[in-house]
Amino acid sequence: MSAIKIIEGSLVLREKSRIAIVCGRFNGFIVDHLESGCIDTLKRHGVAEEDLTIVRCPGAFEIPLVARRLAATGTYDAVITLGAVIRGSTPHFDHVAGACSRGVAAAAADTGVPVVFGVLTTDSIEQAVERAGTKAGNKGADAALTAIEMIALLRQI
Repeated sequence: MSAIKIIEGSLVLREKSRIAIVCGRFNGFIVDHLESGCIDTLKRHGVAEEDLTIVRCPGAFEIPLVARRLAATGTYDAVITLGAVIRGSTPHFDHVAGACSRGVAAAAADTGVPVVFGVLTTDSIEQAVERAGTKAGNKGADAALTAIEMIALLRQI
């Protein structure tokens, strides 16, 4: 028998959990599907509707500031970020995607609250559609599962 202690999260929340979902409105035809998948998954795992807050901001570049502000309130057990950055013919994609991912990671590190990165960064609209509920599953649902697991994990630490 091993003396190693293993701590890991689960997909079961035994306590009430408040979760904020930050949605970028740019590429809303994709983000709306991510949001639906996210909410459905949270509800199926026992998160009550009254414990969910959705905050909409202009786009992916603005997501980190909103996520950081929400995490810093101490009101939420996790913040999920949802957006879609689709590569175009200019370097704009690289700047927005990079700033968003770095900002979301910093928000989590600075606040100690799980801030989940559910922002698609794709090379084409087709790839985004695949990840928003068709061939590649729904990355909004995946982000919800990550948030649940992180809440459960951090409650044990």
